[in-house]
Amino acid sequence: MSESSAEAVADAASAAAAVASATGAAGGWRRATGIAGAAIGVIAAGAAAGVAIERMTVGRGMRAKARLALDSAGPYGALRGTPGKAVADDGTELYYEVDDVEPQGGSAGRRRRLFGRKAPLPVTVVFSHGYCLNQDSWHFQRAALRGVVRTVHWDQRSHGRSARGVGQVEDGVALTIDQLGRDLKAVIDAAAPEGPVVLVGHSMGGMTVMALAAQYPEFIRERVVATAFVGTSSGRLGEVNFGLPVAGVNAVRRVLPGVLKALGQQAALVEKGRRATADLFAGIIKRYSFASKDVDPAVARFAERMIEGTPIDVVAEFYPAFTDHDKTEALALFKGMPVLVLAGIGDLVTPSEHSEAIADILPGAELVLVPDAGHLVMLEHPEVVTDRLADLLARAGAVPATATVGGCDSASS
Repeated sequence: MSESSAEAVADAASAAAAVASATGAAGGWRRATGIAGAAIGVIAAGAAAGVAIERMTVGRGMRAKARLALDSAGPYGALRGTPGKAVADDGTELYYEVDDVEPQGGSAGRRRRLFGRKAPLPVTVVFSHGYCLNQDSWHFQRAALRGVVRTVHWDQRSHGRSARGVGQVEDGVALTIDQLGRDLKAVIDAAAPEGPVVLVGHSMGGMTVMALAAQYPEFIRERVVATAFVGTSSGRLGEVNFGLPVAGVNAVRRVLPGVLKALGQQAALVEKGRRATADLFAGIIKRYSFASKDVDPAVARFAERMIEGTPIDVVAEFYPAFTDHDKTEALALFKGMPVLVLAGIGDLVTPSEHSEAIADILPGAELVLVPDAGHLVMLEHPEVVTDRLADLLARAGAVPATATVGGCDSASS
């Protein structure tokens, strides 16, 4: 084992000690030590795979300073739109923002270059983000489409600026992907009550779009003119191995739900432990977010902040829903419309084979598999994702085929 991996395992042991304390308070010493041992094994396996290699050459104090510098200098996630709130069927407040098309006037010259004399279809593009992320995960695509087409960006319940799920916190209702589909319908009803809609979903967001279709098929038939599924799955997520050996992943599947539940019950203690082992978890986040080795450090830190910002009890609350997710039949509702299915070939969370399975059901869809890309492909290779979304909008009539969207590296409003 390398020096970096050994140090990472030591940090993992510290983290696991916090797990032991948390679970011990809840369920006894024997159960606590069993779960803690499993946690050490899982984290150590990742460390041995090289997720904390930076520790070999960079001191802890320097890494802390670097994070602060990236947080202050990175422009990612700074775009804001007109805020709004929708209310889910269980009373949960869902936060969204709208970026409207630039009005005629000062931008008339730009609009003529984009659209000529042809008026585009007045669509609203609704972006749904993934697990442990928020609406800012679409930063690059939002910057590129800003002012060109009307867009809605929302935070899924218990993520970002949306409220904690009322059903989960107050009534103990298990979180389901179907609930997220109803949440999306509430957001659309509030932010885009009429007119054609383009649905774009990444990971859990794509599953949310499928759940919307399963419960509101008439809405899909009557108002949806195009759809994009990015790094997502229609089911069989219980078979994903996350890049681990078979024996390791089987062990993870057995213990992880219980570990997460125990951690969620001691959220304050665990959040303190997460801060203490930030370096280790930054390496794990990077491994499961990106596949290329030359990711902009500010982008990597941006992704890290979003994931770190998701409370551990929310992580625990959502995780079981993915095993039950199966919306293969709902995909048939997207036949006959322009569809983009895109994934990173190096995605360890929702492997590209799951996107290929979606494309098999929708043979008319454009399937794009991005080399050297992981789960957060829209941040890792934003130019590819933005280009294919622009083409999807052109096929749907939202912009003429000759339109050119803005540069995807813009962070300004």
